[in-house]
Amino acid sequence: MIPKDVDSPVAHGGSALLERCRAPAKINLWLEVIRRRGDGYHELSSLMVPLQLCDDLKVQRQEDGGGISIECDEPGVPLDEKNLCWKAARSFLQKTGLEWGVHIALKKRIPHGAGLGGGSSDAAATLLALNRLARSPLQVQDLHDLARSLGADVPFFLYGRPALATGIGDRLEPVGPLPPYRFVLIKPPFGVATGRVYESLTLTRGESRIRVPVFLARPWDLELWLQNDLETVTENDFPIIRQLKQWLMSQGARGALMSGSGSTVFGVFEGDSTAAKAVESARKIWTDCWIAASGVYDSGPQQHS
Repeated sequence: MIPKDVDSPVAHGGSALLERCRAPAKINLWLEVIRRRGDGYHELSSLMVPLQLCDDLKVQRQEDGGGISIECDEPGVPLDEKNLCWKAARSFLQKTGLEWGVHIALKKRIPHGAGLGGGSSDAAATLLALNRLARSPLQVQDLHDLARSLGADVPFFLYGRPALATGIGDRLEPVGPLPPYRFVLIKPPFGVATGRVYESLTLTRGESRIRVPVFLARPWDLELWLQNDLETVTENDFPIIRQLKQWLMSQGARGALMSGSGSTVFGVFEGDSTAAKAVESARKIWTDCWIAASGVYDSGPQQHS
Protein backbone atom coordinates (compact mmCIF):
# COMPACT_ATOMS: atom_id res chain seq x y z
CA MET A 1 0.00 0.00 0.00
CA ILE A 2 1.23 3.47 -0.89
CA PRO A 3 -0.36 6.28 1.17
CA LYS A 4 -2.38 8.76 -0.86
CA ASP A 5 -1.53 11.92 1.06
CA VAL A 6 2.24 12.01 1.26
CA ASP A 7 2.30 15.78 0.73
CA SER A 8 0.88 16.41 4.19
CA PRO A 9 2.47 14.32 6.97
CA VAL A 10 5.63 16.24 7.83
CA ALA A 11 4.82 19.52 9.57
CA HIS A 12 5.99 22.40 7.41
CA GLY A 13 5.64 26.01 6.49
CA GLY A 14 7.37 28.34 4.11
CA SER A 15 7.32 30.61 1.09
CA ALA A 16 7.93 30.31 -2.65
CA LEU A 17 11.66 29.93 -2.07
CA LEU A 18 11.96 28.34 1.37
CA GLU A 19 10.33 25.40 3.15
CA ARG A 20 10.71 24.65 6.84
CA CYS A 21 9.89 21.13 7.90
CA ARG A 22 10.29 18.62 10.73
CA ALA A 23 11.68 15.14 10.21
CA PRO A 24 10.57 12.69 12.94
CA ALA A 25 12.62 9.84 14.37
CA LYS A 26 11.14 6.34 14.49
CA ILE A 27 11.24 3.24 16.59
CA ASN A 28 10.30 -0.32 15.67
CA LEU A 29 7.79 -1.71 18.15
CA TRP A 30 8.51 -5.03 16.55
CA LEU A 31 10.88 -6.10 13.81
CA GLU A 32 10.61 -9.57 12.29
CA VAL A 33 13.15 -10.54 9.63
CA ILE A 34 11.35 -13.07 7.45
CA ARG A 35 13.82 -14.03 4.72
CA ARG A 36 16.74 -12.87 2.62
CA ARG A 37 15.89 -11.94 -0.97
CA GLY A 38 17.92 -12.59 -4.07
CA ASP A 39 18.81 -8.91 -4.38
CA GLY A 40 20.41 -8.87 -0.92
CA TYR A 41 17.54 -7.10 0.85
CA HIS A 42 15.57 -8.79 3.63
CA GLU A 43 11.81 -9.23 3.82
CA LEU A 44 10.51 -7.65 7.02
CA SER A 45 7.42 -7.21 9.10
CA SER A 46 7.75 -4.24 11.41
CA LEU A 47 5.47 -1.84 13.21
CA MET A 48 7.19 1.50 12.69
CA VAL A 49 6.20 4.43 14.88
CA PRO A 50 7.27 8.06 14.22
CA LEU A 51 8.30 10.03 17.29
CA GLN A 52 7.86 13.60 18.43
CA LEU A 53 11.65 13.78 18.49
CA CYS A 54 12.43 15.58 15.21
CA ASP A 55 15.21 17.10 13.16
CA ASP A 56 14.49 20.56 11.71
CA LEU A 57 15.20 21.37 8.08
CA LYS A 58 15.18 24.49 5.98
CA VAL A 59 15.14 23.70 2.27
CA GLN A 60 15.77 26.66 -0.02
CA ARG A 61 15.63 26.77 -3.79
CA GLN A 62 18.03 28.95 -5.71
CA GLU A 63 16.81 29.54 -9.25
CA ASP A 64 20.16 30.83 -10.49
CA GLY A 65 21.73 27.40 -9.94
CA GLY A 66 24.62 26.84 -7.61
CA GLY A 67 24.34 23.08 -7.12
CA ILE A 68 23.36 21.35 -3.90
CA SER A 69 24.78 22.53 -0.58
CA ILE A 70 24.18 21.41 3.01
CA GLU A 71 24.95 22.94 6.38
CA CYS A 72 24.47 21.11 9.68
CA ASP A 73 24.93 21.98 13.34
CA GLU A 74 26.25 18.49 14.21
CA PRO A 75 29.93 17.77 13.54
CA GLY A 76 30.61 14.62 11.60
CA VAL A 77 27.48 14.72 9.44
CA PRO A 78 28.62 14.58 5.78
CA LEU A 79 27.86 17.72 3.81
CA ASP A 80 28.40 16.25 0.34
CA GLU A 81 26.99 13.49 -1.85
CA LYS A 82 27.31 11.02 1.04
CA ASN A 83 24.44 12.78 2.81
CA LEU A 84 20.97 11.31 2.13
CA CYS A 85 19.47 14.81 1.91
CA TRP A 86 21.97 15.60 -0.86
CA LYS A 87 21.03 12.38 -2.66
CA ALA A 88 17.33 13.15 -2.25
CA ALA A 89 17.73 16.62 -3.72
CA ARG A 90 19.74 15.29 -6.66
CA SER A 91 17.16 12.57 -7.35
CA PHE A 92 14.33 15.09 -7.25
CA LEU A 93 16.06 17.51 -9.63
CA GLN A 94 16.94 14.72 -12.05
CA LYS A 95 13.38 13.39 -12.00
CA THR A 96 11.76 16.80 -12.56
CA GLY A 97 14.38 18.29 -14.86
CA LEU A 98 14.56 21.42 -12.71
CA GLU A 99 17.86 23.30 -12.79
CA TRP A 100 17.63 24.85 -9.35
CA GLY A 101 20.34 25.23 -6.84
CA VAL A 102 19.28 23.77 -3.47
CA HIS A 103 20.54 24.70 -0.02
CA ILE A 104 19.57 22.57 2.98
CA ALA A 105 20.13 23.73 6.56
CA LEU A 106 19.83 20.80 8.94
CA LYS A 107 19.42 21.05 12.71
CA LYS A 108 19.99 17.60 14.18
CA ARG A 109 18.24 16.26 17.26
CA ILE A 110 18.18 12.60 16.17
CA PRO A 111 21.57 10.99 16.83
CA HIS A 112 23.48 9.26 14.06
CA GLY A 113 23.84 5.46 14.02
CA ALA A 114 21.05 5.08 16.53
CA GLY A 115 18.48 2.88 14.79
CA LEU A 116 16.10 5.85 14.85
CA GLY A 117 16.05 6.58 11.11
CA GLY A 118 17.31 10.16 11.26
CA GLY A 119 19.03 10.18 7.88
CA SER A 120 16.10 8.48 6.15
CA SER A 121 13.65 10.91 7.71
CA ASP A 122 15.73 13.90 6.63
CA ALA A 123 15.80 12.55 3.07
CA ALA A 124 12.01 12.12 2.99
CA ALA A 125 11.52 15.63 4.36
CA THR A 126 13.80 16.97 1.63
CA LEU A 127 11.73 15.26 -1.08
CA LEU A 128 8.47 16.62 0.34
CA ALA A 129 9.86 20.13 0.76
CA LEU A 130 11.19 20.29 -2.80
CA ASN A 131 7.93 18.94 -4.19
CA ARG A 132 6.03 21.69 -2.38
CA LEU A 133 8.47 24.35 -3.58
CA ALA A 134 7.97 23.09 -7.14
CA ARG A 135 4.16 23.11 -6.73
CA SER A 136 3.82 19.33 -6.61
CA PRO A 137 5.03 18.09 -10.00
CA LEU A 138 5.52 14.58 -8.59
CA GLN A 139 2.62 12.36 -7.64
CA VAL A 140 2.49 9.82 -4.83
CA GLN A 141 4.00 6.94 -6.81
CA ASP A 142 6.84 9.13 -8.11
CA LEU A 143 7.77 10.24 -4.59
CA HIS A 144 7.51 6.70 -3.29
CA ASP A 145 9.81 5.40 -6.04
CA LEU A 146 12.39 8.12 -5.36
CA ALA A 147 12.22 7.41 -1.63
CA ARG A 148 12.63 3.68 -2.15
CA SER A 149 15.71 4.25 -4.30
CA LEU A 150 17.32 6.14 -1.41
CA GLY A 151 16.76 3.47 1.25
CA ALA A 152 14.26 0.93 2.53
CA ASP A 153 13.13 3.15 5.44
CA VAL A 154 12.65 6.37 3.47
CA PRO A 155 9.12 5.67 2.13
CA PHE A 156 7.83 5.31 5.70
CA PHE A 157 8.90 8.87 6.49
CA LEU A 158 6.84 10.22 3.61
CA TYR A 159 3.85 8.88 5.52
CA GLY A 160 4.27 10.37 8.98
CA ARG A 161 2.00 7.94 10.85
CA PRO A 162 2.34 4.56 12.59
CA ALA A 163 2.39 1.85 9.96
CA LEU A 164 3.06 -1.83 9.42
CA ALA A 165 6.03 -2.02 7.07
CA THR A 166 6.41 -5.17 4.99
CA GLY A 167 8.39 -6.15 1.92
CA ILE A 168 11.81 -4.53 2.41
CA GLY A 169 10.05 -1.95 4.59
CA ASP A 170 8.49 -0.04 1.70
CA ARG A 171 4.97 -1.52 1.75
CA LEU A 172 2.99 0.43 4.32
CA GLU A 173 -0.38 -0.07 5.99
CA PRO A 174 -1.71 2.37 8.61
CA VAL A 175 -2.00 1.07 12.17
CA GLY A 176 -3.86 2.86 14.93
CA PRO A 177 -4.90 4.50 16.97
CA LEU A 178 -2.08 3.76 19.40
CA PRO A 179 -2.39 4.21 23.16
CA PRO A 180 -0.54 7.15 24.75
CA TYR A 181 2.81 5.41 24.93
CA ARG A 182 5.68 7.38 26.39
CA PHE A 183 9.13 6.29 25.30
CA VAL A 184 12.44 6.76 27.08
CA LEU A 185 15.32 6.47 24.61
CA ILE A 186 18.91 5.70 25.59
CA LYS A 187 21.68 5.51 23.01
CA PRO A 188 25.11 4.23 24.07
CA PRO A 189 28.14 6.23 22.87
CA PHE A 190 28.56 4.21 19.68
CA GLY A 191 26.68 3.48 16.50
CA VAL A 192 25.93 0.15 14.86
CA ALA A 193 26.62 -0.84 11.24
CA THR A 194 23.26 -2.04 9.97
CA GLY A 195 24.75 -4.10 7.14
CA ARG A 196 26.93 -6.12 9.48
CA VAL A 197 23.98 -6.92 11.76
CA TYR A 198 21.92 -8.30 8.88
CA GLU A 199 24.88 -10.29 7.56
CA SER A 200 25.33 -11.92 10.98
CA LEU A 201 21.66 -12.79 11.45
CA THR A 202 20.57 -16.42 11.49
CA LEU A 203 17.13 -16.53 9.87
CA THR A 204 14.66 -18.83 11.62
CA ARG A 205 11.19 -17.29 11.13
CA GLY A 206 10.07 -18.03 7.57
CA GLU A 207 6.87 -16.08 8.22
CA SER A 208 5.55 -13.31 10.42
CA ARG A 209 4.14 -14.42 13.77
CA ILE A 210 2.85 -11.07 15.05
CA ARG A 211 -0.61 -9.95 13.94
CA VAL A 212 -1.82 -6.35 14.00
CA PRO A 213 -5.35 -7.23 15.27
CA VAL A 214 -3.81 -8.94 18.32
CA PHE A 215 -1.66 -5.88 18.95
CA LEU A 216 -4.60 -3.46 18.65
CA ALA A 217 -6.76 -5.60 20.94
CA ARG A 218 -4.08 -5.84 23.66
CA PRO A 219 -1.64 -2.96 23.12
CA TRP A 220 -0.28 -3.01 26.68
CA ASP A 221 0.50 -6.74 26.66
CA LEU A 222 3.97 -5.91 25.43
CA GLU A 223 5.39 -9.39 25.92
CA LEU A 224 3.20 -10.59 23.03
CA TRP A 225 4.74 -8.40 20.37
CA LEU A 226 7.71 -6.35 21.62
CA GLN A 227 10.32 -8.29 19.64
CA ASN A 228 13.34 -7.48 17.47
CA ASP A 229 15.08 -10.24 15.50
CA LEU A 230 18.22 -8.08 15.17
CA GLU A 231 18.62 -7.61 18.90
CA THR A 232 20.50 -10.84 19.64
CA VAL A 233 23.20 -10.02 17.09
CA THR A 234 23.78 -6.54 18.48
CA GLU A 235 23.59 -7.71 22.11
CA ASN A 236 26.32 -10.26 21.45
CA ASP A 237 28.63 -7.48 20.28
CA PHE A 238 27.51 -4.91 22.83
CA PRO A 239 26.26 -6.35 26.17
CA ILE A 240 25.24 -2.83 27.28
CA ILE A 241 22.12 -3.25 25.12
CA ARG A 242 20.85 -5.97 27.45
CA GLN A 243 21.89 -3.96 30.51
CA LEU A 244 19.96 -0.90 29.34
CA LYS A 245 16.84 -2.96 28.74
CA GLN A 246 17.03 -4.44 32.22
CA TRP A 247 17.60 -1.03 33.75
CA LEU A 248 14.61 0.51 31.97
CA MET A 249 12.40 -2.31 33.25
CA SER A 250 13.66 -1.64 36.78
CA GLN A 251 12.53 1.99 36.37
CA GLY A 252 8.94 1.06 35.62
CA ALA A 253 8.94 0.47 31.87
CA ARG A 254 6.19 -1.88 30.74
CA GLY A 255 8.62 -3.27 28.15
CA ALA A 256 12.00 -2.48 26.62
CA LEU A 257 13.54 -3.19 23.22
CA MET A 258 16.32 -2.16 20.87
CA SER A 259 15.15 -0.07 17.90
CA GLY A 260 16.15 -1.24 14.44
CA SER A 261 19.71 -2.53 14.34
CA GLY A 262 20.61 -0.34 17.33
CA SER A 263 22.22 1.10 19.20
CA THR A 264 19.26 2.91 20.82
CA VAL A 265 17.22 1.05 23.43
CA PHE A 266 13.75 2.30 24.34
CA GLY A 267 11.46 1.68 27.27
CA VAL A 268 7.68 1.89 26.92
CA PHE A 269 6.14 3.79 29.82
CA GLU A 270 2.59 4.49 30.88
CA GLY A 271 2.46 8.13 31.93
CA ASP A 272 4.69 11.17 31.59
CA SER A 273 5.72 11.32 35.25
CA THR A 274 7.20 7.81 35.36
CA ALA A 275 9.04 8.42 32.10
CA ALA A 276 10.36 11.77 33.33
CA LYS A 277 11.73 10.15 36.49
CA ALA A 278 13.46 7.49 34.40
CA VAL A 279 15.08 10.17 32.23
CA GLU A 280 16.29 12.03 35.32
CA SER A 281 17.79 8.87 36.78
CA ALA A 282 19.32 7.81 33.48
CA ARG A 283 21.18 11.09 33.12
CA LYS A 284 22.83 10.49 36.50
CA ILE A 285 23.73 6.85 35.86
CA TRP A 286 24.34 6.52 32.11
CA THR A 287 26.41 9.68 31.85
CA ASP A 288 28.07 8.86 28.53
CA CYS A 289 24.77 8.02 26.77
CA TRP A 290 22.38 10.18 24.78
CA ILE A 291 18.99 10.20 26.56
CA ALA A 292 15.58 11.55 25.59
CA ALA A 293 11.87 11.03 26.11
CA SER A 294 9.28 11.19 23.35
CA GLY A 295 5.70 10.39 22.46
CA VAL A 296 4.14 9.24 19.20
CA TYR A 297 4.21 11.67 16.28
CA ASP A 298 1.09 11.37 14.13
CA SER A 299 0.44 14.15 11.65
CA GLY A 300 -2.00 12.31 9.39
CA PRO A 301 -5.79 12.46 9.21
CA GLN A 302 -6.00 9.67 11.80
CA GLN A 303 -4.26 11.83 14.38
CA HIS A 304 -5.31 11.12 17.94
CA SER A 305 -4.48 12.33 21.40
